[in-house]
Amino acid sequence: MKFYLSSYKLGKENEKLKRLIPKNNKTAYISNALDFSEREKEDIEDLKSVGLNVELFDLRKYFGKKKDLENKIKKFGVIWVRGGNTFVLRQAMKLSGFDVILKKLTKVDNILYGGYSAGICVLSPNLKGLELVDDPTQKPYKNQKVIWEGLGLVDYLIVPHYKSDHPESADMDKVVRYCTKNKILFKTLRDGEVIIID
Repeated sequence: MKFYLSSYKLGKENEKLKRLIPKNNKTAYISNALDFSEREKEDIEDLKSVGLNVELFDLRKYFGKKKDLENKIKKFGVIWVRGGNTFVLRQAMKLSGFDVILKKLTKVDNILYGGYSAGICVLSPNLKGLELVDDPTQKPYKNQKVIWEGLGLVDYLIVPHYKSDHPESADMDKVVRYCTKNKILFKTLRDGEVIIID
């Protein structure tokens, strides 16, 4: 699996993103980090502009149906996960089994995982510190506990919107201070910046 991890939206590395797109450009656009809101149209248009064939993919349809999700997600060459609330996204990933499936998919070469903000924060080993930005008590799904464990697909906490013109930027300074104080490995991203792992 290759990764294109942006602080916000597509970031400023569109040409590099285009080169990372696999032959199968069918894209699962996952917006569950905003299951308490709706704001997808602009993102989808941005993704189409770099040559992706985008389909809105709602993890809620697969809660308790991990096998169905696994069969469906194999049809996509790109998985794009948008920002929102990291804790809500993590809940949706667990309830659908997407967290387990994604870890399996990391062994597949011709798949690209992309996203921004919450969609990349969730890849961290642990979500501690992000409660200074995202409300962990936001629970759009019934009877859910806060999940502090990230997916562990990178070995540091990703801190997006750092020193940026973004409403959450000041809170990200608090996350950096928290990580420094608690000796948590982290990497900051300003809006426009991207981490590429290929």
